[in-house]
Amino acid sequence: MSATTAPLVMSIPAVQQTFLALDFGLKRTGVAVGNRMLRQAQPQTTIRAEGDARFEHIAERLKEWQPDALVVGVPFHPDGAAHENTVRARKFARQLRGRFGLPVHEVDERYSTTEARAAGAADADAGAACVILEQFLRNLE
Repeated sequence: MSATTAPLVMSIPAVQQTFLALDFGLKRTGVAVGNRMLRQAQPQTTIRAEGDARFEHIAERLKEWQPDALVVGVPFHPDGAAHENTVRARKFARQLRGRFGLPVHEVDERYSTTEARAAGAADADAGAACVILEQFLRNLE
């Protein structure tokens, strides 16, 4: 390659996109990874860290999985009303966007932990992240 030739940049087809999902919590953040082609999520080790410390762990996961986008579960009351944790999860999503420069998709996560437990998840937080990600993947065109 000559000095004036730019390297080819290959964009991946949408069907091959990978997503990292996060079930935000004040002390624990569940993690799952999945891709658009299979529309399935796999649980990852839950991050047990608070405040800014969790972002170091997230950075490690980003380096490992190199996702095309992030998916964050946003909790609501059963009637759809927002509450304190709704605000926290949305702030977390904004922080992810700002820190890592990736697209961040928000998903209504009502009942994700309940669904994960009912399915027998060994780690309810990672299981909830799987539920969140699979819900997101089902809604992609």
